[in-house]
Amino acid sequence: MSRNDPADVELTPSGVYDAIRDETGRVLVGNETVIERLTIALLTRGHVLLEGVPGVAKTTIATLFARASGLSHRRIQMTPDILPADITGTHVYRENIGEFELTRGPVFTNLVVADEINRATPKTQAALLEAMQERHVTIEGKTLALPTPFMVVATQNPVEMEGVFELPEAQRDRFQLKLTVSLPDREVERELLERFDTDPELGPETIEQVVAPNALLAARETVADVHVSEPVKSYVLDLVAASRTHPDVSHGASPRATLAFLNATKARAAIHGREYVIPDDAKALAQPILAHRLVLSTDAELSDVVATDVVADLLESVDPPGAEPDEHAPVGADDPA
Repeated sequence: MSRNDPADVELTPSGVYDAIRDETGRVLVGNETVIERLTIALLTRGHVLLEGVPGVAKTTIATLFARASGLSHRRIQMTPDILPADITGTHVYRENIGEFELTRGPVFTNLVVADEINRATPKTQAALLEAMQERHVTIEGKTLALPTPFMVVATQNPVEMEGVFELPEAQRDRFQLKLTVSLPDREVERELLERFDTDPELGPETIEQVVAPNALLAARETVADVHVSEPVKSYVLDLVAASRTHPDVSHGASPRATLAFLNATKARAAIHGREYVIPDDAKALAQPILAHRLVLSTDAELSDVVATDVVADLLESVDPPGAEPDEHAPVGADDPA
């Protein structure tokens, strides 16, 4: 398979997505949906939380995506002793010139990979809040703009409980999407074995940029122009409203989730070649948009109810536009349909 020349990539969301998917597919096996949703976030100025057990390539996925899309990227290994200044930067005294000089932190890049974000203390986690929301940081009273585009891809391990600090609701709400990277099935893992047996050196460094900056800008403008009909808007509002009244939820989705729905569904429609959003776009993205934002009631947690169960219930109970009662089924978290 020949590589895409960045200059030849169509200046459309679907062209951008196809180029990134094909290039990352040289290394990545079985995680096409994750690449799709990372592209959605990139085209809508969103941030992504990747969750999965160790060894499922969460950090590798983020690195592959950054290299293929041509984004400058920095990886921050989050640990309990890392300080906010280690992320944003600080002024350092230079003895040779007798002055303090600003040293910018790793947050000054297009794509920040915050590896194992739940290992950092709440104070350090909060250092990313301003950057994620405002796209600038303040260092000793001076406000500095971050590069454009700017995106945070954070990873976390759901099974480790010692030495970790659960992300607070305010931090989770700033992630447009939360994606689960699952263990591969046998056939996918066999393909992985065969690929790396053939080329043991295969890795992120073999991935090249396949998207030019002007293609990203053009694709973002196209996404903004995608049409969302009133019935689809009402469906999104109904899903969000239902999350706030569900008996297993103490705090439902915020208005930020509603806007995430709007933007993400427009991007999903665009990368699949449509100029309009359909209800299936909202169904496919409901889990990654809503699940991490829901705060379950104490009774629900004691009953082992999880947020994904609640979202599945919402999809089953809220009728999409044009649907007859009981003629639809819940859509899974990673259903690409």
